[in-house]
Amino acid sequence: MAQNTALAGYGIVLVTVPSQQEGEMIAQALVETQMAACVNLMPVHSIYIWEGEINKDKEWQMVIKTELSLFPSLEEKIYQLHSYEVPEIIALPIVAGSEEYLQWIADNTEVP
Repeated sequence: MAQNTALAGYGIVLVTVPSQQEGEMIAQALVETQMAACVNLMPVHSIYIWEGEINKDKEWQMVIKTELSLFPSLEEKIYQLHSYEVPEIIALPIVAGSEEYLQWIADNTEVP
């Protein structure tokens, strides 16, 4: 059953990376430093405009579960490790979720 703990600031951060290896490296760093409780990686096919041209690339989508108050640190770490000039780093709030899952995120992230 969803509870108001979802309003405490839990969220999902979306990041695309060019390879599974880069995604795993970034994910490992985020989980080890407790900036993320979990990161899912899945292949995606992206169509986008870059420098005025349409591009089609195979990429990997990272779905990062975190406490949104950690976003500034998480964003900084991603910029340090990411190979793209302008990486996708988009935070979405979790507006509802199971109490147990949200507590698990809280237990596995380190809010300063």
